[in-house]
Amino acid sequence: MPIADRILRVDLSTGRVDSERIPEAWLDKYIGGKGIGARYLYEMAPETPPTSSENVLLFMLGPLTGYTPGEQRYAAITKSPLTGAFLDSYSGGSFPGRLAGSLGRHLGIHVTGAAEEPVVLSVDDGEATIEPAVELWGLDAGTTCDRFPDSAVACIGPAGEHGVQYATIASDSGEHHAGRGGAGTVMGAKNLKAVVARGSSPDGLEDIRERYEERFAGSDAGRWLAASDTLETVDFANEAGVLPTRGWQERSFEGADDIGIESARERSSGREREDDPVPGGFRVEGDAGESVPRGATPIVLGAGLGIDDFDAVAALGAVCDRLAMDVITAGNAVAWAVRASERGLIDREFSFGDEAVARELIEEIASRATPLGDALADGVSGAVERFGGEDLIPTVKDMELSSYDPRGAETMALAYATSDRGGCHRRARPVEIEAITDTGWSPERQAAVVADEQDRRALLWSLIADDFLEEVFRADAGAEWLAAAGYDRSSEQLAETGERIWTLVRLFNLREGFGRDDDELPATLAAGTDGDPDGGLDPAAFGTLLNRYYEHRGWDRRGRPTSALLRRLGIESLPDRRTPVADGTGRSSQETPTHD
Repeated sequence: MPIADRILRVDLSTGRVDSERIPEAWLDKYIGGKGIGARYLYEMAPETPPTSSENVLLFMLGPLTGYTPGEQRYAAITKSPLTGAFLDSYSGGSFPGRLAGSLGRHLGIHVTGAAEEPVVLSVDDGEATIEPAVELWGLDAGTTCDRFPDSAVACIGPAGEHGVQYATIASDSGEHHAGRGGAGTVMGAKNLKAVVARGSSPDGLEDIRERYEERFAGSDAGRWLAASDTLETVDFANEAGVLPTRGWQERSFEGADDIGIESARERSSGREREDDPVPGGFRVEGDAGESVPRGATPIVLGAGLGIDDFDAVAALGAVCDRLAMDVITAGNAVAWAVRASERGLIDREFSFGDEAVARELIEEIASRATPLGDALADGVSGAVERFGGEDLIPTVKDMELSSYDPRGAETMALAYATSDRGGCHRRARPVEIEAITDTGWSPERQAAVVADEQDRRALLWSLIADDFLEEVFRADAGAEWLAAAGYDRSSEQLAETGERIWTLVRLFNLREGFGRDDDELPATLAAGTDGDPDGGLDPAAFGTLLNRYYEHRGWDRRGRPTSALLRRLGIESLPDRRTPVADGTGRSSQETPTHD
C-alpha cells in the first residue's frame, strides 16, 4: 500500500483544485488526522472569522483509516463558529473508508474560499471536482445522502444552511455526524452542500486486522460496545450519580430505566453492522423515521429535558439528525430555555418533560424562525448574551458540557475545563473510574490522568483510529500497525507525538485569544444540585488542580507552554509573533521556517 503523503487543496472561490505534498517534517511530527489538520490550520491568519471564506475546513484521514477494526472515522477540522477555538469533530459510518479509497495518496482535503452558489465536492481516484448543487439546497441530511445512492456522502442539512453555530456534517442519511462545534456551519458558509466519495474502501493489512479484531472483540471496550454500544452510558451515569438531569439541576433521573439500554434493545430492529464482531448502534424506527440514537441522545434529550419516553427521545434525536445539528448543544439549548422561562428571563412558557415543545423549539432553532430560536442558534452563550442566565447551563469555551456531571467526579471537571475544543467529554473520561471508585487521587495524580489521556487520544485521532480502540493500542501506541502500513515509529516517539499535537493546538488557541480564564470552572458547577445543595465544586480547590495540570504539561501559571517544552517536542520554531509562550511573545514570522 502506498504511503499517503499528499493533500488536495480546494479553493471554492476560484474553483481551483491542486494536489501538493505534505511537508515531510510535518508527517514526521504530526502523522495525519488531527495532527496534520492542526498544523495546516495553524498556517491560517490569526483572528480569521469562522464563517468567512478565509476559514480553512479540512476533511482529514490518518494512515490507518479504512484498515483498523472498529468503526472507521474521519476528522473535520476548522476554527469553530460556536467557540472561536480549534475544532476537530469525528464521524464514522461508510464515509471515512470510502473517502480513503477515493483519495489515493492524499491524507485529506484542504478547503478554503466560498462558492457563489451551492456546490458539491466529488472525490474519486485521487482527484476532486466541484459540481453545481443548487437543487440540493434546502434538503435535509437524509434526503441529500439519498441523492447519491452509489456513493458515500458527508453533507449539511437546514441547520448548516441557516448558520446554526452547532450544525453538523452528516453521513449515512443522518446516522453519523461530525457533531460538535459547528463544522457544518463552516460548510454552509462556504456554500458547500456535500462531499461525495465515489471510490471503494481500501484493501490491505488483512492479517494484522484479523488479529486486532479478535483483541478488540475480547477487550472490555469491545464487549461493552457489542452488548450495548454507547447507549448504556445513561444507565452508568445514573447509577454513578453523574447524569445531568432537568437542565443540570439534578444528577440522577427517575426515568433513566425507561430511556436506557433495555428500552433500546426492546425497540431495536437490528444493529448497524450486524456481521461485525463489534456491531454498531441500535436501529430504532419511530414517527420521525429510522434513527440510530447514541449515548448522548437519551442523556441530553431525555434526562436533560426530563423526558422519560424512549420513543419520544429517539424521535427528538431523529429530528436533530435530519436537520444536521448537534444533539448535545441542541438539548442544552432547550434546557436553558425551560430554565430561563421558569426564571422569567424570556416571555415564553416551557416545562421539562414536554417532547412536543422541545421538538418545536429545535425546529425554530434550525431555521432561526423566531427571536428565541435565532438566539439559541448561537448556542447557550449566545442566548445568555441576549437574555442573561449565565448560571443555568455550564459551558467551557462557549461549548455546552455533555454526558457527565463533574460534581460527582472532580477530575472530570478538569477534563472538561482543559479540553482543547470546549466542554467535551471525549478528550479524557476519568469519570468512568472516579465516579465508581474511591481513587484517592492527589491533585498531581488527577492532573496526570487527564493530561496523559488527552495525549493518547490526540495520537489515536491522528492515526486515525477509533478512540474505543485505545485499550488494544495502548501497549505500543500503534507502532505495530504503523510498521505494517510502512511507517517506522517507536512507541516512545508516538507517545511524544500525542503530546506535541496537544501542545500545537494549545498554541493555536492561545493565538486566538484563549487563556487561563477559559480553562476555569463553569460557575454553574460551583453550586449544588436539588438533591445535593452542598455538592458544588470549590473554585479555589479547582484553581489548585488547574495549577497542577499546567505544571504537569510544562506550561506556566497562565497556561502558556514554555520554551523548554517546545524545544523538547522539536517545535521551538513554530510559534509566530502573535502566539504567546511562557518566556515572552512568539517569534517573528520571518524567523519561522516555511515548514517547521
